[in-house]
Amino acid sequence: MFMSKAFSLLKPVRLKMSGQSNEADRFIHPAAASRGQHCRRSVDCERRYKTHRGSAGRRPTSAPQIKVMAEEELPGVLILDIGGTHGVLENLAALLKKHFHLITMREFLENKKELKKKIQSVFVFECRPTIDRELLESLPNLKVIGNSGVGVDHLDLKMISKFGVKVTNTPRAVADPTADIGMALMLASARRLVEGCQIAVSPETKHFAVDWLGVELTGATLGIIGMGSIGYKVARRATAFDMRILYHNRNRRRKEEEEAVGAHYCEKMEDLLQQSDFVMLVVNLTPETHKLIGKKELELMKPTATLINISRGAVIDQDALVEALQNKVIRAAALDVTYPEPLPRDHPLLKLNNIIITPHIGTATVQALHMMAEEAIANMLAVLNGQPIPSEVFPK
Repeated sequence: MFMSKAFSLLKPVRLKMSGQSNEADRFIHPAAASRGQHCRRSVDCERRYKTHRGSAGRRPTSAPQIKVMAEEELPGVLILDIGGTHGVLENLAALLKKHFHLITMREFLENKKELKKKIQSVFVFECRPTIDRELLESLPNLKVIGNSGVGVDHLDLKMISKFGVKVTNTPRAVADPTADIGMALMLASARRLVEGCQIAVSPETKHFAVDWLGVELTGATLGIIGMGSIGYKVARRATAFDMRILYHNRNRRRKEEEEAVGAHYCEKMEDLLQQSDFVMLVVNLTPETHKLIGKKELELMKPTATLINISRGAVIDQDALVEALQNKVIRAAALDVTYPEPLPRDHPLLKLNNIIITPHIGTATVQALHMMAEEAIANMLAVLNGQPIPSEVFPK
């Protein structure tokens, strides 16, 4: 049915990494380590993401216009590194340099006494650097942590707030590309694109089987769990396929918003699971959503249904998913996220033929990374200048 081989859309280009001390390595969050991370994939493909302000097709950003200050006036921002496997991409670092004095973790560790008072912000890129108590205690003038991306499950918001430090994220930049990858996975799964591509190019293929069939999106029912900005954009895209749209959310959308996309609210998630041909997860990872979809929920789904996850890997009980796919409890799954990332190479999910896995590429576009950096910069400068903060994240 579906090829278990991960459907990677990125071809990494290894860049030479600047030397880092072992102490600096401590600031790579355990969640982003090779076997424990649930943040987005490691970025070692800078040349794939090189961006320019004049790039054709770039989406307009709603971030406010930012005045560039003289170099001697620039506030300090701490980053893990520039370039390499874990550092900020060089073109994004160039954006930061227009508004901040960049200080790498290595520079900070080598000269804490002088630099600790200059650092007023931290730019978190790909969940790095790690924000722990020790780091916060060493930065007396820190005012804001600007997270590049919308998910903040790698940050201890309560602990950070006790130091009087604000946290921001970038929801505007991520919504469109993440909705796109949700639709791409749904289409690829429905029409068996990964498997079909491999059949078409295989040297062993002599003819195309007439009974090799997928299913259509047109007229099918899509159940969206999590109807925030991303979920709503998925619904808008799904209307172009004449899909029936159900959704489950903590708060019901306004009537006019529902009518605009033809969405029907399901107060109980169970009702959505039982009716949907495709179930898409678009929720934040919280204690309440950890393993939101388990054995019980999978058994409520149609045997012809497909589960799509573009949120966080830990939202699904992966052991239960393996069992459901092996026993044909559901038709298929398409995942842009897993836990951990990447999965161990012997993980049973990688051995199944009715699953598609991509390497957490929901925001892996030239435009999105550029916009995320711009949005993060606007957030951090707003905090430093005492202005209204476009996207602040509060502890619950």
